[in-house]
Amino acid sequence: MCADEIQDTEVAENHKKYLKHKALYKRFGYDIDQERDFIVNKSLPISGKILEVGTGKGHFSLALARHGYSFVSIDASKDEQRFARLNLRYFGFEHCADFCIEDACCLKFNDKSYDSIFCINMLHHLVNPHDAIDEFIRILAPNGKIVLSDFTQEGFELVDRVHASENRVHEIISSMLNETGEYLNQKGFETTTSSSKIQAVIVATKRIDS
Repeated sequence: MCADEIQDTEVAENHKKYLKHKALYKRFGYDIDQERDFIVNKSLPISGKILEVGTGKGHFSLALARHGYSFVSIDASKDEQRFARLNLRYFGFEHCADFCIEDACCLKFNDKSYDSIFCINMLHHLVNPHDAIDEFIRILAPNGKIVLSDFTQEGFELVDRVHASENRVHEIISSMLNETGEYLNQKGFETTTSSSKIQAVIVATKRIDS
């Protein structure tokens, strides 16, 4: 088998895992594509240099690519990013994303270097979410926006049931999206909050007088 055939087989096998993952969540009432589109739509307009913090399995990466955006996506896990990269390749969107391994609480990017920063379903995994928020603020360009999304209470309960069905436990270190919104207000941001059944979304923009 030649290298191209090996690569094609890997992409196809990865996509099967992706479809299985989506089907499992949908069986419990969580439509991953629909929820990611909800976040994108609540974030409009989106412009400039885009950063996704927390690639995970690439569900939001795929949503951004499908909506026509190019972006940088960071994560601490090479394995998760490989899953995401292979899935974007399956759909022909690999060119849309530049994947990097980064610590969200200690980013290597320059000050004021991104116009739109997204962090989806990641904050509850962090011991000190405000450390990450401070980094987002540091690298946010003037007139930029920060978009944070995490599960609603019903969403967390649903994810717990999904994990339990596979004899796993969904690790929640901190669940504080509302507190994070208040923290951004204290830092001079205007915030708007939207919620679906599963996802809560905060869109934060810097106040002009700050």
